[in-house]
Amino acid sequence: MSRPAVLKAWGSAAALVFAVGCSSGADTGARGTPPPAPGSASSAPASSGAARPAGDGRVTVAGTLTEGLRSPWGLAALPGGDLLVSSRDERTVTRVDGRSGTKTPLGEVPGVVPGGEGGLMGLAVREGWVYAYLTAESDNRIVRMRYGGGEGDRLGAPEPVLTGIPKGVVHNGGRIAFGPDGMLYAGTGETGRTGLAQDRESLGGKILRMTPEGKPAPGNPYPGSVVYSSGHRNVQGIAWDDEGRLWAAEFGQNTWDELNLVEPGRNYGWPEVEGRAGAAGFVDPVAQWPTSEASPSGIAHARGAVWMAGLRGERLWRIPLAGAERSGEPEAFLTGEHGRLRTVLADGAGRLWLVTSETDTRGTPEPGDDRILRLDVR
Repeated sequence: MSRPAVLKAWGSAAALVFAVGCSSGADTGARGTPPPAPGSASSAPASSGAARPAGDGRVTVAGTLTEGLRSPWGLAALPGGDLLVSSRDERTVTRVDGRSGTKTPLGEVPGVVPGGEGGLMGLAVREGWVYAYLTAESDNRIVRMRYGGGEGDRLGAPEPVLTGIPKGVVHNGGRIAFGPDGMLYAGTGETGRTGLAQDRESLGGKILRMTPEGKPAPGNPYPGSVVYSSGHRNVQGIAWDDEGRLWAAEFGQNTWDELNLVEPGRNYGWPEVEGRAGAAGFVDPVAQWPTSEASPSGIAHARGAVWMAGLRGERLWRIPLAGAERSGEPEAFLTGEHGRLRTVLADGAGRLWLVTSETDTRGTPEPGDDRILRLDVR
């Protein structure tokens, strides 16, 4: 399946094709529908076009909110329904009107040093602050900036929240979000240095939990540490279900990408294991995919399922849940229709925002890329 015909009519035969990254599980992929791989997580149809009964988790594209974004990465909702989106490579934050799609630049974030998979990445909003996960000269770090929220407002100067997260050309993690407990969570990567994932003294290859000021959160498994879980390769998706359980998606290397149920102090195995292994001391994923079918980035929870955006896989996965377990096989939607998919965000009313990722040097951009799409979930 290809991009919609109306988009192709705008396209040029000279579309650029960019180089891919360092491994099968890296943040890679090009336009086009990848073939199903043996051992796929789902044997269901890889699109939403088949006839289905209503109310069972269908997703449809209701429209395009905005387009013309460059290397979009992070997405956060403001009170009132407008959105903030970060540009990884241009180091900017843009406000997008949640109804009209009108874009208002809020400025460039000082201190961001883009390169490879690093730059200005995840965003989160809390009580007049905009939080950002970014790559600096010496590290990855989390900062926060004052923002009044008015149309003419600009971001304040960045204040460090947490520094010293390892940086690399690849596997920088980058997703941040506030949990139901009011604490700030961050997914990090091991930057290609696999041993960092099992090194408790390193912030790489971890999920971190901290206060809004960047201190170790009360109840963390290791006293005086922001480390919440370990043994991760490259976490770029975190979300909570309706019961407050934390879910995370991460890139595998050559075999399996993963969706994990994350619990404090648990070890998710990398680099000792990849995917389900049944090994003592390590937690197996709730779902796994061949790297050609996923390369997951953002995730969101809506209507009883986790929705997972795929970069190389160019599809949106639905993973139905019953409590802490899967209630059925994962199912793929929108396969190949919109290219690489970076971020998905629930709007709190059962709908989703979906951000494409064709202009990040690894896609095949067409006129109008990149976009924020409105999705209806039924």
